[in-house]
Amino acid sequence: MSESTPPRGDAERLALITERLYTPVLGDVLDTLGRLHQFLPAGIRALRPEMKVAGRAMPVLTRDVFGRGERPFGRLTEALDQLAAGEVYLGVTGRSEAACWGEILTATARMRGAAGAVLDGHHRDTPAVLAQDFPVFSRGSYALDSGPRTAVVDYRVPVELGSVRIEPGDLVVGDVDGVVIIPRDVEDEVLERALQKASAENLVRREIEAGMSATDAFAKYGVL
Repeated sequence: MSESTPPRGDAERLALITERLYTPVLGDVLDTLGRLHQFLPAGIRALRPEMKVAGRAMPVLTRDVFGRGERPFGRLTEALDQLAAGEVYLGVTGRSEAACWGEILTATARMRGAAGAVLDGHHRDTPAVLAQDFPVFSRGSYALDSGPRTAVVDYRVPVELGSVRIEPGDLVVGDVDGVVIIPRDVEDEVLERALQKASAENLVRREIEAGMSATDAFAKYGVL
């Protein structure tokens, strides 16, 4: 296997992504393949800049409610209990700004071996979440309780977030520069090209640090 050939096993593949790849190079490759709308909205950020996530999407669909009904939080506990190792809880919310993630949800996902959580909404219990060293990406911290305001209605279903359609099992990669979704049908090609591009970028940087101009480096390597 060459250095630019992604491993077949998921655990090895996800480890390689975390160690060697980053969202800018993955996004650039997706652009070249005509997949121009694969980044989640810019407001979804890591709780800490050093956090990285790579895993399989487990989309969770949430809607607004207006008062605490017979089943607070809807099917939230079911969704959490269905998380598998290497999956990313990908929460798509309604319009409510209530926190859709917190300390107990983090503990549950972590104990199930999930890779992280990516949320189109807010989180709370920030110190307790950070203390668990579990990758969480959200729109920010806000203590408003979701119990009487939102309910999970389905999970492991296709969803749309911003301009991105996400299918269960799609590759989710997040870091300090955002979160990108890699569809399964182009995953192998994207990873192979991204590994090649990352190596080329390292080479170009060394050339520039050795005195080559940016114009000459781009003409020679086609990387900027």
